[in-house]
Amino acid sequence: MKRILIIGIGAGNPDYITMQAVKALNRTDVFFLMDKGQSKDKLIDLRRQICETYITEPGYRFVEADCPERVRGDIDYTTAVQDLNRDKQQTFERMINEEMADGEVGAFLAWGDPALYDSTIRILQAILASGRCVFEFEVIPGITSVQALAAQHKVALNRIGKSIEITTGRRLAAGQASDADTLVVMLDAEDSYRNVADRDLDIYWGAYLGTPDEILISGKVSEVAEQIERVRKAARLENGWIMDTYLLRKP
Repeated sequence: MKRILIIGIGAGNPDYITMQAVKALNRTDVFFLMDKGQSKDKLIDLRRQICETYITEPGYRFVEADCPERVRGDIDYTTAVQDLNRDKQQTFERMINEEMADGEVGAFLAWGDPALYDSTIRILQAILASGRCVFEFEVIPGITSVQALAAQHKVALNRIGKSIEITTGRRLAAGQASDADTLVVMLDAEDSYRNVADRDLDIYWGAYLGTPDEILISGKVSEVAEQIERVRKAARLENGWIMDTYLLRKP
């Protein structure tokens, strides 16, 4: 029986790797890497660095495949993501069938945690449901950008007796109403913090968390929104991509 591990590797700092993840890395025969283009080579390089750092015995191998891209523009977001995951499913299924022998262990290294805004679990479940591929799989949790953001800003995610909500920039831009004391926003491609009604909210923003490129900005939305937008745009231009998260909190 083939076995697949989905290993959470944290938000960018190799030191975020848990002992459970280290043990999982050392059980793996083949690592599946999804190439997202030259601008994101650092993401592939980090995965290789983690393996070189923590795996004690040689013999493991890497299998790379081009990562399908989500269709953008005038298309329903949910439909676009479903189409993307279908394309990824075909790629994953091919790699598992063609690049693994029976009895081997394969692994996908998930940025952050596999259970938060990552589709690998859903994709593997869909492959199993199709019946075209047989394997068992395990999920190893990792440190998320949400945890890294709070740690780097030295704030607790929740306040005593108060609520916290994790949402997306897309929902915030659409006017999502929330009674949560603290709102964590991920996957915001449109700088949606600029449009919050309460400009007195505190914002804790971070990009490339845990990496040498890390950027942190905090303050009142009214005071730092323009700075975040300017810094974010420059960082994206310089690196070719950006991965950022922020926390909004009532004063």
